[in-house]
Amino acid sequence: MGLNDTPAGERLTIGFFGRRNAGKSSVVNAVIGQDLAVVSAVRGTTTDPVRKAMELLPLGPVLIIDTPGIDDDGALGELRVRKTRQILRQTAVAVLVVDATLGLTAPDEELLAIFRDQNIPYLIGYNKADLLGENSPRDGKPRDNEIFPAARSDALFISATTGENIDALKKRLAALVPAPEIKLRLIGDLLNGGDFVVLVTPIDASAPRGRLILPQQQTIRDILESDATAIVVKEFELRDTLAHLGKKPRFVITDSQVFAKVAADVPPDVPLTSFSILFARYKGDLRQAVAGAAATENLRDGDAVLIAEGCTHHRQCDDIGTVKLPRWLKNYTRRDLRFTFTAGGEFPDDLSPFKLVAHCGACMLNAREMQYRRRLAAAQHVPLTNYGVLIAYLQGILPRCVESLELRVERVEFL
Repeated sequence: MGLNDTPAGERLTIGFFGRRNAGKSSVVNAVIGQDLAVVSAVRGTTTDPVRKAMELLPLGPVLIIDTPGIDDDGALGELRVRKTRQILRQTAVAVLVVDATLGLTAPDEELLAIFRDQNIPYLIGYNKADLLGENSPRDGKPRDNEIFPAARSDALFISATTGENIDALKKRLAALVPAPEIKLRLIGDLLNGGDFVVLVTPIDASAPRGRLILPQQQTIRDILESDATAIVVKEFELRDTLAHLGKKPRFVITDSQVFAKVAADVPPDVPLTSFSILFARYKGDLRQAVAGAAATENLRDGDAVLIAEGCTHHRQCDDIGTVKLPRWLKNYTRRDLRFTFTAGGEFPDDLSPFKLVAHCGACMLNAREMQYRRRLAAAQHVPLTNYGVLIAYLQGILPRCVESLELRVERVEFL
């Protein structure tokens, strides 16, 4: 997988925020060195977040997001502001673009307060510095005056027009991000060199044509980086493959949709789990997901269940989120349940109407966004689980599927 193929969920997200006509899009274009966003003198030209994957050294793969103006008004303006706030949930580093001829305004201060409240590292870029003439310092730091009340270490003058301090902006962005203390792994931390791992990947109407889905690709890559061997089979080839393998696999990892068949074909002494459960461990909180699955026992007639997808895709006739999971939940609980579906960046701030949230593996969402969703559910006392964890629970095999991940479940209950 090359740099440009790095999944969006694995990239560091850098968001550019500010008022309309502060020059956010021009600054983004200057940072990435190409015309990504449409720029215009007309206020509010950027109507939806615009994304660009690139490499920003020394950070590596990043996702740059240009957001609509935070000071937009009217019904459409409210929608744009809401989209901007959604981006904030995903943002690892923020750039507040301020019109240097105006200085900080109330909407800018509101954004700064959000950055601080959400512990988002940030920089302030005073754009249009070329219009200030001699008032534009060349050391990159704002001076104390009536427009800039205090010289700030978190700010610098820039100009998208002349390129002033654009390189300095990029370097300071890179310096804002601390190196992670622990590199999270999907499965590699549980593997040794020479291990065999068997992956079960159904090829049916729901499988994308000509490729494996992203969780399968990422799992294979992590296995190979561990100097282990990945063996990929379809569900109907699994039993024969295990019989002729000649070596006990360290894991069998399956698509959750064929859990029942795979569990029947895998000997009890071979660790079994699913791609989705691995992602619950990798990007979420596996214990929270396990406890959330047990909350299905408390569902009653008329209860609402939120099923959340982290990406948007064409729905197949037997789609797991909109068709299979609702069917399996109804069959298990024997309750008349109501379902709400969200996709991509859409996720309600108010979860109180729901008795359960079932979330996909979130391969397209970054860890910060998933952390926000998990904390939101916990704060509102709404159980949240994961597709694979929930399916394993409904089929009575959850303890086996998480025990292999060093999480023992003797009695599952909603905490």
